[in-house]
Amino acid sequence: MADPGTPAQGYPGRLIVFEGLDGSGKSTQARLLGKWLQSRGYRVFHTEWNSSELVSESIRRGKKKGLLTPTTFSLLHATDFADRFERQILPPLRAGYLVVCDRYSFTAFARDEARGCAPTWVRNLYLFAPKPDRTYYFRVPVDVTLRRKRASRSKISYYEAGMDLGLSDQTEESYRRFQGRLKQAYDRMARTERFTILDARGSVETIQQSLRADLAPLLQGFPTGERLQHEG
Repeated sequence: MADPGTPAQGYPGRLIVFEGLDGSGKSTQARLLGKWLQSRGYRVFHTEWNSSELVSESIRRGKKKGLLTPTTFSLLHATDFADRFERQILPPLRAGYLVVCDRYSFTAFARDEARGCAPTWVRNLYLFAPKPDRTYYFRVPVDVTLRRKRASRSKISYYEAGMDLGLSDQTEESYRRFQGRLKQAYDRMARTERFTILDARGSVETIQQSLRADLAPLLQGFPTGERLQHEG
């Protein structure tokens, strides 16, 4: 298997990544952590998956018209990530920020593998991406994410359910099968990539406290905005 990249410790900043299934609560926790870090005086930059303006419209149109094959899907998202990395992630890392990523290259590894792409080929697309300083995996059963979707009345999208793979004609059943594939991929990466695993079934407050406690050693001695200005 190809090496997924060099450590982020080569930059003055720190790279903190949140991964997990849709509905695992990772996005909520990423936002809360970012706000807490800012309140402590740290310079924080928050970035999300599929947020590059370069190809977002192409991805949106491709999804809407059902034109994306697994390979096309993979290449478009790799392009999106590369642009996002160069424009949104790398500059603040070089400037000494805490970069909080709601999804990173591991999302592509899980999704593309679940869609049948060769794992080594996919990873080679992301060799430029440094290893995060922390990767938090919000592990949760698929049925829990489905219940949360129902409770929020959030519509399950075509690709989120893996309907393009012909797993089932029923949206919820296809969702279970596809998200199950993603969970298996994440569980494997959790071991090989040394993710920090969080039980995403816990309360928002409990999980947030666990995140803050785990980050404490990484933040020890890391400069806040005030200290950076003073040192400058």
